[in-house]
Amino acid sequence: MVPVRTCIGSRRRAPRSSLLRVVALSDGRVVADPKAVMPGRGAWLTPTVEAHDQAVKRRAFRRALRLDHEPDTSAVRDYLVALQRSEESSEQARHQDTTEQAERLMDN
Repeated sequence: MVPVRTCIGSRRRAPRSSLLRVVALSDGRVVADPKAVMPGRGAWLTPTVEAHDQAVKRRAFRRALRLDHEPDTSAVRDYLVALQRSEESSEQARHQDTTEQAERLMDN
């Protein structure tokens, strides 16, 4: 049986492997924990900027991580933006490779 968690942003249930764990540090910052091994109370988030924005709007980080004040989640947002950019660039590279392969096949 696959472990299932709930995204604090979208409130959708998903397999643990498809979500990003976030952890609150003692200084009030929330950071991404992609390997899900950092100590402390964690929460789960769909790895999209939209889900992050929803969680911030709903004040879900504070509630899920049981914090006294609204945390700084900029490190999580930066991580998600970088993740999204790397996925876009790898998608473009795959598309370019496929186009080159098709052109080579047509030349033969």
